[in-house]
Amino acid sequence: MGQDELRALFADVSARAAAYRDGAPTRQHQPARGYREMRAAFDQPTPERGDEARAVIAELAMLAEPGLTNIIGPRFYGWVMGASHETGVAADWLISAWGQNVGNAHATPAASACEEVVTRWLLDLLDLPRGSSIGFVSGATLANFTCLAAARGEVLRRVGWDVESDGLFGAPPIHVVLGEEAHSTVFSGLRYLGLGAKRIVSVASDEQGRMKPDAFKRAIEKLDGPIIAIAQAGHINSGSFDAFPEIATTARAKGAWLHVDGAFGLWARACPDRAHLGRGLELADSWGVDGHKWLQTPYDSAYAIVRNAEAHRRAMLIAASYLPAGEDRHPADFTPELSRRARGFATWATIKAMGREGIAEMVSRHCAVARGIAERLNAAPDVSVLNEVVLNQVAVCLGPDMDVAKADELTARTIARIQNEGVIFVGGAVWRGRQIIRISVCSMNTTEADVAVSADAILSAWRAERDAG
Repeated sequence: MGQDELRALFADVSARAAAYRDGAPTRQHQPARGYREMRAAFDQPTPERGDEARAVIAELAMLAEPGLTNIIGPRFYGWVMGASHETGVAADWLISAWGQNVGNAHATPAASACEEVVTRWLLDLLDLPRGSSIGFVSGATLANFTCLAAARGEVLRRVGWDVESDGLFGAPPIHVVLGEEAHSTVFSGLRYLGLGAKRIVSVASDEQGRMKPDAFKRAIEKLDGPIIAIAQAGHINSGSFDAFPEIATTARAKGAWLHVDGAFGLWARACPDRAHLGRGLELADSWGVDGHKWLQTPYDSAYAIVRNAEAHRRAMLIAASYLPAGEDRHPADFTPELSRRARGFATWATIKAMGREGIAEMVSRHCAVARGIAERLNAAPDVSVLNEVVLNQVAVCLGPDMDVAKADELTARTIARIQNEGVIFVGGAVWRGRQIIRISVCSMNTTEADVAVSADAILSAWRAERDAG
């Protein structure tokens, strides 16, 4: 490709991207076409001859955009998904253009050095032990997996077993203790690590989904041998936080490794008026948190944070004669990937663009928006908010006094109507025996001006479905 063609191609992509972002505030949040329509649109024979680059990009945009959900829109509340800060997106373009495969510091010194500095920034923002190591991974699932791999290796090492060398065959059994409402990614990580999704000690939770400290203490005191305990910062439905000081004290007394699943909730620590929710969380041994949720980095971006950097490195190390060793920080030593994109640059750019004050303001604003929506919905006589809105999550029960089966049916229909109308986007879940509407406020573009619009869209859809019977 010639220089003029290259510049024209990248200018075309830039213009298309800017136009898409410009339209986000007024675009419907629901995609115009569903999966089956999009599958039919993309269904073509394998190309036999190459096509001109700009024509390929034009066709891709034409095919894909009708099936894109407006996740970057101001009223996307379907899941805890960030809106990809523009500065981070711009950095991500450069990452792709630079073509850096981040495995070791010799091959990609800039990427490796950037990750080292961003590690320091993240530990400062989240107020976690400053000597901790961070692996830059793709999402919360891999963050939890990586941290739990370090935990598995360390608790077995303490009883004389080298799992990295000898595997799990014949190893002392590991007890895993966690709340009954732990997130599904935790169970996935346990399964990938050979610890099993069912071979766990499940601890009762309260009405907000918080693991009960007394129940945790009773459960762990009965156990002997290696123990991994898992707590939660930010319940997926309620946004609630486990009682970290009590749980950490109990875990430490038993010599257990305590991991915190903080996919989005850990960011409360970066916000002065929400930081109290995570008090005591710093006493844990590892933490998993996303960047592409509340920090608004582009996808895929998350952080596996481990207090014991050596345990972290032992669990993830990929060694070969052609790979450099030494004292430099090699990114592949802290993730399960030898080949990956240079994720640290986008995190660097996003933090640089927002700063500590901007991150804190955004988290505080989102929590205020969630409270505002909850207050408006709670004021309706036949709507009830089931959770204490301490963070950015709102769990909405429609028709709380109706027959449960009928209310659940109407709630499902209401969610479908809301999504089809596209003014806002919400998702659903089953919690405390009821089908709920789950509102997750996590887009940097959401402001307090969206409170009334959002609540009215939900109430209007609910009344239409309720009156239709």
